[in-house]
Amino acid sequence: MGIESVPRLSWSEVCARRLARHGLSAAHAGPAAAVAAMAGTHAQVLSAAELAIGLRTADATRADVRTALWDEHTLVKTFGPRGTVHVLPTRDLPIWVAALSAVPASPSPFPEHVRMTGERTAQVIEAIGTALSDAELTVDELGEAVVEATGPWAGDLVMPAFQTMWPRWRQVMHLAGTRGVLCFGPNRGRKVTYTSPRRWLPGFEPAPERPALARTVRSYLHAYGPATPRRFAHWLGAPARWADDLFDSLAGELQRVEVEGHSAWVAAGDLDVPPEPPRCVRLLPYFDGYAYRVGNQPPELLYPGPAADRALRGNFQVLVVDGAVAGLWHQRRSGRHVDITVEPLVRLTAAQHDELGHQAERVGEILEARARPAIGTVTVGGHA
Repeated sequence: MGIESVPRLSWSEVCARRLARHGLSAAHAGPAAAVAAMAGTHAQVLSAAELAIGLRTADATRADVRTALWDEHTLVKTFGPRGTVHVLPTRDLPIWVAALSAVPASPSPFPEHVRMTGERTAQVIEAIGTALSDAELTVDELGEAVVEATGPWAGDLVMPAFQTMWPRWRQVMHLAGTRGVLCFGPNRGRKVTYTSPRRWLPGFEPAPERPALARTVRSYLHAYGPATPRRFAHWLGAPARWADDLFDSLAGELQRVEVEGHSAWVAAGDLDVPPEPPRCVRLLPYFDGYAYRVGNQPPELLYPGPAADRALRGNFQVLVVDGAVAGLWHQRRSGRHVDITVEPLVRLTAAQHDELGHQAERVGEILEARARPAIGTVTVGGHA
């Protein structure tokens, strides 16, 4: 294909595509549709995920997200891209498990006396699957079951974590999630529980690897494209060389485009661009803003001007104007009210100020509170 035939997209067109597909400029029908369109929602802090999902729907609240998770089971909370906690559409779990299981393992960050052999890792994963097959267990209850099934070595307190020591077996919890034998259950009071996704998805089996990887690449490119193999690798938590080879193997299903002079990829034929430039003001919560940055590149266009110094380094709640980061914000719950402080880093027009007020009201609705928005300086740091 000659250079002249390579489609060209402007940064404005890319922003418009991403905003529309993420449900930020046009709402999705419900929580499951919103999560699918995002290629998963980061959920290390579930309250932030509830807000991220609600903001991409017309009228869903945090209660609707909880219903989708714990009653309808159309969403599942588990370990996803980068080995981090995500909310995923339950129907897509066979695809995710197959794709994530195909990613080459990273070197263990633990010293040799802490690591587990491949044989012991397999034993622990099998024990987790057996213990959770028909139960919702806290981490301590699950640990007792794993030690009983495998041996006392699994319970050795050798794994440094949060100024304490965890038992050895916990270093493979995320692996159990990506293998499809563990997901999160509803909290038992203040305690997190774990269960098996097979309880909610009868007949669950991982999809064939090759179609699953192709589907994952297409889902990523639909939500975050145009993008490169290296950006995909960063988003998924995979080796860069492996991602290069994967994109090469899918060459017939992908199409090269040019964005502001740089080559990138979309799914073949996926060149749709909204007819209007991006025009919206949005408040993205913790981890949503981080995921928006991980998936959406390059940073110099996503974080222009003062945003690069103020918001690029760290996990902040960000104000997004027309697809680019334009400020920070913070919320503080006080009874039935939520105080929302927004620190714009650009001059907002009267129309943008008005839309910001509506967006703050929407945040309040999702959190089932009355919003009290104000313009001011955000003094809190990024979330760990």
